[in-house]
Amino acid sequence: MTEGGAVLPWLVIRQDEGGNQYRVGRYATRAEAERVADRLDSPGQRQLYVVEKVDHAAT
Repeated sequence: MTEGGAVLPWLVIRQDEGGNQYRVGRYATRAEAERVADRLDSPGQRQLYVVEKVDHAAT
């Protein structure tokens, strides 16, 4: 997936306690996506933030 010509293969996804998943954002590097997920994750929350790489053929 590209956005403005940039390749953004890393997703941050939020999963709530009901199992629903929502895409939070797309990022160029895994490190950047992990920083965002870590910032969003806080103790006591019932959401889970995960980082996934998107296969370019699937987008």
